[in-house]
Amino acid sequence: MTTPTSDFLRVLTERGFIHQSSDFAGLDQLAAKGDVVCYVGYDCTAPSLHIGHLLSIMMLHWLQKTGGGKPITLMGGGTTRVGDPSGRDETRKILTLEDIEANKNAIKGVFSKFLSFGEAKTDAVMADNAEWLTKLNYIEMLRDIGRHFSVNRMLSMDSVKLRLDRDQELSFIEFNYMILQAYDFVELARRYNCNLQMGGSDQWGNIVTGIDLGRRMGTHQLYALTCPLLTTSSGAKMGKTAAGAVWLNADMLSAYDYWQYWRNTEDADVERFLKLFTTLPLVEIARLAALGGAEINEAKKVLATEATALIHGRQAAETAAETARQTFEQGQAAADLPTVTVPDAELAAGIGALALFVRAGLVASNGEARRQVQGGGLRLNDEAITDPQLVVTREMLKDGVLKLSFGRKKHVLVKAG
Repeated sequence: MTTPTSDFLRVLTERGFIHQSSDFAGLDQLAAKGDVVCYVGYDCTAPSLHIGHLLSIMMLHWLQKTGGGKPITLMGGGTTRVGDPSGRDETRKILTLEDIEANKNAIKGVFSKFLSFGEAKTDAVMADNAEWLTKLNYIEMLRDIGRHFSVNRMLSMDSVKLRLDRDQELSFIEFNYMILQAYDFVELARRYNCNLQMGGSDQWGNIVTGIDLGRRMGTHQLYALTCPLLTTSSGAKMGKTAAGAVWLNADMLSAYDYWQYWRNTEDADVERFLKLFTTLPLVEIARLAALGGAEINEAKKVLATEATALIHGRQAAETAAETARQTFEQGQAAADLPTVTVPDAELAAGIGALALFVRAGLVASNGEARRQVQGGGLRLNDEAITDPQLVVTREMLKDGVLKLSFGRKKHVLVKAG
């Protein structure tokens, strides 16, 4: 890979975003002139995106910030009806049209935190592939689009091949997904002069299929650029916790819990995540990465606060940091901790401590809670739980709240309601 001349590809290279490119030199020339028009697609499978989507969102952010070109956020109002099989062993749940629309509306707001939308050359635009995919006539699609696809080649794509190699069923509707994604690229090229699609490395086959379809259907030259699918240094998949996905929307995950996720970063990942998930200058990142021993925790706090500020705003990030400081350094049950309300009648009758930890989202099951008790990992009001049969009652609340702790860093308050 040659040294980029454009600020856009230079920033992506220095920060570790780039995994594959179909024509790095050609794309670099476009970016140097500010002529890149790039899209990333986001299917509406849930009411919020999660941190697995952050890499591509940050790539769009840097495209706009460096003056490299125009970002397009493509909402998958059409493709969500089909379901992307990439990286999955089972068919995605088919959502109702109402659910897809609700998810789409809930997702949209996150992009304005990273991108500036408007009418200027490099202002971002938001599109929805339902606009063209839902209008396709099946016979015309087979004749005009489907004839350009080789089933032999489609069977060789990872999104299909890996499923079949594991003897997992692949439905016909999923098999068509790459055709729809390829056609999205062609439509965006025609409507917005789009010339680049970015995504995770698992999307490489779908993206280059779109480049090939564009060539066959007479578009201008199209390009592909992918980012790595991130895992932590210990090999864990990014964005999953015992309580579930790390969502970007505040109504799905509090600013405090989001801050805590980044605060719990493994030592070996701090520098990499500072480059990818914050906008701090590289000089400052190098300084933080050079901290050793216990001082690396200060770098983790900076990572947590900067990453949280991008999603939840600076004030919420600093409040989360202060809540954590009070909780960990002073042992207080800070009022800004995540809170679960339990009906007063349940507390009066008594509720199992393990079930309460599950309800609070600190552990995934009673079995996991029992294992944590055996290892001394669960505490009530800062006291270790030693009896897995412990029953929590209303009398155990202090000043109207009960503090649940999983390890040293995860805390939830329980209130009677």
